[in-house]
Amino acid sequence: MILWEQWWVWMSGAVLLATLEVLAPGYIFLGFALGALGVGLLILVNVPLGGLAAMLLVFALLSLGAYLAMRRVFGLKSGSVKIWDRDIND
Repeated sequence: MILWEQWWVWMSGAVLLATLEVLAPGYIFLGFALGALGVGLLILVNVPLGGLAAMLLVFALLSLGAYLAMRRVFGLKSGSVKIWDRDIND
């Protein structure tokens, strides 16, 4: 079996990306980590994903979906602008 068809490879990539997110916070790597986790889970439950190109497409779509969901949950609410009414040095 080819290496990228192993579920543990995708799960290891998810752990690595989640660790990078802890080191460089900002929800940049977390979406990719969730995408890799999703592909790993799909492989674990024997969902036929096809070849490497199809797996990378599923990874990209899951990562994009995770990023958009996190942006909706954790992002700045629309129309709300942070207004500072006093100086930090006062």
